[in-house]
Amino acid sequence: MKKKLLIALGLTGVIAASIAVGAYAATDIKLFINGKIINADLQIVDGSSYVPLRVVSESLGADVKWDGDKREIRITGQTGQVSQTVYENTQFGFRFTLPDSWKGYTIVTDKWEGLSVGDAQGDKVSGVSLSIRHPEWTAEQPRQDIPILVFTVDQWNELQQDKFHIGAAPIGPSELTRNDKYVFALPARYNFAYLDGYQEVEDILKSNPIRPMK
Repeated sequence: MKKKLLIALGLTGVIAASIAVGAYAATDIKLFINGKIINADLQIVDGSSYVPLRVVSESLGADVKWDGDKREIRITGQTGQVSQTVYENTQFGFRFTLPDSWKGYTIVTDKWEGLSVGDAQGDKVSGVSLSIRHPEWTAEQPRQDIPILVFTVDQWNELQQDKFHIGAAPIGPSELTRNDKYVFALPARYNFAYLDGYQEVEDILKSNPIRPMK
């Protein structure tokens, strides 16, 4: 009977090595490691998800060796560390941590514009907009950027006081982090187009990736 070395992916996050034998149920579950989708023979056995041990270990930068005589599995490498890419912006003073699959990212610089409220002339308020762009982004098949609006502290306070507004969305940008001079915020409805990778960007943002530089 054919045996296949698999690991069980528990809901608690604990990974246990096991030997699964027999038939497996097909599944359409997607496996992401460090934010990158991994092609693997992911299957369901008795309600548990299984994926080849080598696939997960090597995706985390570890080396897997099987000693048939001793019946031992040896995994070596930095399996306890998550490989990361860091974008540092010294102009405004923040650091953004990305999965290593974003290595080779580009920065797209633009500007945001806000319109003063109750001003007959419609005076505009503006600032810098930065977008972190995935290395696989192309004009033919764009992916979801990670957009960051940069406000001075005074601009941010005025925005909270409804002295100006940005765009037509009923809600304004949400604060990500700040330092003594600037507030960094996420635009409202930034992912309304549901481009490829939008879910990955949401997961990245949930991990508190942006921090002020000291």
